[in-house]
Amino acid sequence: MTVSTPERRLLTVDVFTEVATLGNPVAVVVDSDGLTDDVMRAVAAWTNLSETTFLFPPTDPAADYRVRIFTPAEELPFAGHPTLGSAAAWLRAGGTPRSERGIVQECGVGLIDIAQDGSGLAFAAPPLVRFGPPDAPTRSAVVASLGIADHHVVAMSWVHNGPAWIAALLDEPSTVARLRPATAAGLMIGAAAWHGEPGTGAGPGQTDLEVRAFFPVGDELREDPVTGSLNASLGQWLTGPDAPPTPWPTPSTYVARQGAALGRDGRVRIARRGDTVWVGGDCQIVVEGTLTL
Repeated sequence: MTVSTPERRLLTVDVFTEVATLGNPVAVVVDSDGLTDDVMRAVAAWTNLSETTFLFPPTDPAADYRVRIFTPAEELPFAGHPTLGSAAAWLRAGGTPRSERGIVQECGVGLIDIAQDGSGLAFAAPPLVRFGPPDAPTRSAVVASLGIADHHVVAMSWVHNGPAWIAALLDEPSTVARLRPATAAGLMIGAAAWHGEPGTGAGPGQTDLEVRAFFPVGDELREDPVTGSLNASLGQWLTGPDAPPTPWPTPSTYVARQGAALGRDGRVRIARRGDTVWVGGDCQIVVEGTLTL
């Protein structure tokens, strides 16, 4: 007797890049009804990408779909490049937004607005749940983890928006480029530096901010290619009323570059409109197929 095995649409989307393979990929299972938590964890471990997402009908009537986001090790309440990649896959699979305001995604932190952003998509950054300078021992731990002297740090702040990021604004892009983190201290660390006056595109490819992101795995820090959640929280910090002092006016828009140390070329567009920071980028659908479970 032949037993029918469900086939589910599976797409791999490269996010925050105009050129496939230079961004940060996410696997998206479009038809996820009936999948158990154990199966989703197994699929995420099997794809072995930083995140794999699973789309379901929404439970909130204001949302277009509900997403669950898994790393190979755990489920996340929110993540940035999986948000844009999931929206791109949902649209490719025939999704149509219910509202004229754009796509509304339901996830672990609530509802996320997603809008067209030129050739790409942009999401409204969720609110920070922890913000402000760390205490002295935490600052020292971050500096030690990054392997730099404290005088290279212009400012440091918690920028927790689901993932518990702590961000260090450094003095020069060259300082960011030469980071060689070795120890984790259990912290998710973002490092950034301005290439020049924000909005002028003084950096490579007319970018403004150089960004790197590190997350702990055991006692080590590993690097993420292009990180939507970190860039979202950096955008809220660097364009907000508590932005670190710079020689230039506080920006309302800028373009961040991330991934150079890993051979990637991610571009993240940040725009503050009123109290909302939008995080945008291009999405390239690289793989379309079916997942048979």
